[in-house]
Amino acid sequence: MYYHASPVGGIKELLPKASNHDVPLVYFSKKRENVLAYLSNAIEKYCRETGFSHSGRWTKWGPYGFDPDGRQRLEEYYPNALESTYRSVSGYIYYAESVSESDFPIQIPDTVASKAPVKVDGAEWIPDALEAILQAERDGLIRILRYEEMSEKTRVWLEETIRREYREAESQPDYRHFLLGKFPGIMNRAGISP
Repeated sequence: MYYHASPVGGIKELLPKASNHDVPLVYFSKKRENVLAYLSNAIEKYCRETGFSHSGRWTKWGPYGFDPDGRQRLEEYYPNALESTYRSVSGYIYYAESVSESDFPIQIPDTVASKAPVKVDGAEWIPDALEAILQAERDGLIRILRYEEMSEKTRVWLEETIRREYREAESQPDYRHFLLGKFPGIMNRAGISP
């Protein structure tokens, strides 16, 4: 089975769209729990909640990695990131029994992509993305690294990364707005203010 998450209901066929790889693809995971993170985009949600007007393509925020045992690890890079991103957000997990996998290399474990449209074989309604993520954690399917558990080494990496990402995001006003709002301390130390 192949899984894909979306806030949009009623999809019968998943269509390839422009991706971070600048190639029209539709992505799937072979693990249901790995698509839960895609039920909400922290950048888009924050911008809409703060009244930030944006007419372009939304920048994606994927704060996750994988443990050596293959489990997905969601990482909170600011206080209450999971809560503010996923609480009360609903959506759908679509599944397909078969996918014509593209030859485009995807460096994400258990992930496949298709350049062709994919027929949906079914869908699962997720009424609260946060509750679904926390249940997956309780079931041992994913791990959550909470902000309070972040190591000093990771905090240093995060500060450097956020500063660099802000500098490089000149053509992404939504991302810059998000970084200014969620990382004010890092932005202030870098001499950047709204």
